Order: sequence, then structure tokens, then C-alpha cells
Amino acid sequence: MSSAHHNSATATPPVPATAANIERAAEILRHGGLIAFPTETVYGLGGDATADRAVAAIFEAKGRPKFNPLIVHVPDPDAAFSLGVPTDTARRLAQKFWPGPLTLVLRRAASCPVSLLASAGLDTLAVRVPRHPVAQALLRAAGRPLAAPSANRSGRVSPTTAQHVAESLGGGVEMILDGGACPVGIESTVVDASGQSPALLRPGGVTQEEIEAVVGKLAAAALTATPNSPGQLETHYAPSLPLRLEARSAKPDDALLAFGPDVPTGARIALNLSRSGDLVEAAANLFAMLRQLDGSGGRAIAVMPVPETGLGRAINDRLRRAAAR
Repeated sequence: MSSAHHNSATATPPVPATAANIERAAEILRHGGLIAFPTETVYGLGGDATADRAVAAIFEAKGRPKFNPLIVHVPDPDAAFSLGVPTDTARRLAQKFWPGPLTLVLRRAASCPVSLLASAGLDTLAVRVPRHPVAQALLRAAGRPLAAPSANRSGRVSPTTAQHVAESLGGGVEMILDGGACPVGIESTVVDASGQSPALLRPGGVTQEEIEAVVGKLAAAALTATPNSPGQLETHYAPSLPLRLEARSAKPDDALLAFGPDVPTGARIALNLSRSGDLVEAAANLFAMLRQLDGSGGRAIAVMPVPETGLGRAINDRLRRAAAR
């Protein structure tokens, strides 16, 4: 594959996710090419997880740090548990939340065909069964596990529409399947289920409360410079403008990311994650709005407080990482 170029002149235009286009995308994947496709969380940049070259091409297209593992997508729990060794915890979580926005970190099975580059050389593997019908159809058509991080330049705002992918990756991808806006709009929750006591590695589309209702208390994992799963880099998801968190007032050159009904006035531009204070709506809007504010010509992005409960945890996690530069 040629090295990825990121100017919009060579950008790959999104195509509708018809049966014929899904079949074409599967063909590209089987030949080691990269395609972008929708999941319920964000758009994924997909490549054959069993082909080192395809996995390397994903890192290249994203400009992604090499030590950050990728999530491997499969069509069903049986496929997941043929790649990673299922613990009792993993089986219970899979039964409850798959297909859906939950990633499980498992010990690699001895016969696991997934490229070691996809798991950053670790003896664990992050696997997920996506719920989106286009992702499901693509996985079945391709007939192999797909490594698929978010379809954007590494550390930049995650894409929740096909147009975001075209803008971010330019010509770094051979095909962009357009399945509309992602319904969850925030990445999957990552749980380490490889050992006896499950740990929350990244908050996301399934809340901590929902998971703990199934498997009991989760241990918290520390953010680290050498992550053992996706989503553990301290400075992930960074817009190019500096972020100011917990903002209760706005300056004239601020781009304001608001939340709730009471919005301070005076900002250059303001977008509201959810006027009614709905955290699900806020999660779905988060990346698209950050992206819009990032390109608004403001000096900084001021972010109003978001409650630290349910999906608010995942939103704040993203915002803190974006601000940690």
C-alpha cells in the first residue's frame, strides 16, 4: 500500500452502505486494503486483523503511537472466544452486552491468528462484537476479524459521521461506507476480563453501573504511558485548540462547549451538547461538536461542567484527555 496522504484533494468520498458496496469493501479487506465503516460507537478504520501489513497500514493512516493496541471486531461471541480465552466474567458480560459498545480484554488464545502488532505485542487481545447492521454485514462478508480503531488521525477528535472520516483521513483509506451518524457516538467501554478481577480500562458506551450490575465491583485501572489496552493514553482525543474545563463563564475569543439549559453568554461561538442535560444526547454530540469548535477560529475551547455519572464519566474522561497536553 502506498503511504497515506491527508489532503482533502485526494479524499475518498463516502459511498452508501449498500449490499454491493459492502461486498466490495469485504474484497478490499481480503486483499489487505483499509476501509472505514460505521459502528454504533464511532466510525472504525478497518483492516484484516490477521495481516501484519494491513495492521501496519492502520497505524500509518492514523499516525498512531505504535504501543497503543487496537480493538479487534468480530461478528459474534464464539468468534471472539476463539481469539481470546474466555473467563467466567467475560462470558457473563458477553451474554449481557454483545453485540454492543463493550470491548473485552482477554488472554490471547494459543492459536490466535491476529497480528501481534494489533495487540502491540501484548499477550492480551481487545475484542468487540459491534451491534451496527453495516458492521455486522461487513464482518460476515469479509470472513475475518477486523482491527478497527476510530477512523481519524491519532489523538484527534473521533469521527461520528462518514464526512468526518473523509475530512480526517483524506485518501488514507480505500473506501468509506456511509451508514449515517453513529447512534452511541462515544467509544466502547473497555473492561479487562483476562484475569480473576475485572477492571475498567476505559469508560464508554456501556456505563460502569450497568457492568457492575452483572459482575460486581470493577477495579479501576491507572492511566499509563504504556497502555495494556486501547484508550489508556493520557493525551488521547486532542483537538488542536487548548481546552479549559469546568468553565462557568466565557471570554469573547472562546469557543464554548455548553451543557444544559443555563449557558454563559459572551463566547465567540457556542454549541450545546444537550440543552436538556441528557447525557446520552451529549455523548452522541461530543466529537462532532469538538471538531466544529476546533475549526471555529476561537483561541480556546471552554467546556462547561458535565456531571460525573453514567455516560458523563466517559464524556469527562475524553475531555480530560483532550485537555492533558
